[in-house]
Amino acid sequence: MNYYTDLISQLVWHFPVNWTVVAQNITDPNIVGQMQQAFNHFVKTGQVWAMLIGLVIGYVFRNLTTYG
Repeated sequence: MNYYTDLISQLVWHFPVNWTVVAQNITDPNIVGQMQQAFNHFVKTGQVWAMLIGLVIGYVFRNLTTYG
C-alpha cells in the first residue's frame, strides 16, 4: 500500500498547475452572512445546548477517569 501511495504522490506532484482542480463555482460570496445564518440555525435547533452539555459531561468523565 505504501508503494502505491508514494507512486501516486509522485505522479500528482509533477502535474502542471492547470491540470489540477483549483477553482470552485461560488454562488454566494457573502461569507459573513452565511456564518451568521449557520450560527443562528445552530442556536435555534438547540445544538448549542447539546454541545455545552457534552463538554461538561466529557470534562467530568475525564476528571473521574484520570489518575493523579
